[in-house]
Amino acid sequence: MSAVRNTLTSVVSAVVLAGGLAVGAAGHASASACPSSSSPLIGGAEAHWSIRCSGRDVVMSGWVQDTRADGKCAVVRINAGNGKSERPTACGSGARKQFSYKFTKTNKAEGRLALV
Repeated sequence: MSAVRNTLTSVVSAVVLAGGLAVGAAGHASASACPSSSSPLIGGAEAHWSIRCSGRDVVMSGWVQDTRADGKCAVVRINAGNGKSERPTACGSGARKQFSYKFTKTNKAEGRLALV
């Protein structure tokens, strides 16, 4: 193989590997207006949440669980349509964190499960 082809192959391999790692760490996202629910599962973490409206407010409640003894924590990154955010976190294999947050003056919220 020529030097140019070797270099190109190395670059493409690095991009594919980096893309795969980013997808594995990013987790599942769910951006929704209410009512809705989601049950994301990634290696080392799982969660379940529901989003419901009450007047001009959104309530997002559920749980997040760490499922692997890897020294990382499971977290749901929540961003509401009004600019507010929360990060319920569970650390330690088997640990589960219940959460419930009310966001005012919005009708949507986004949750993303990740490991940190």
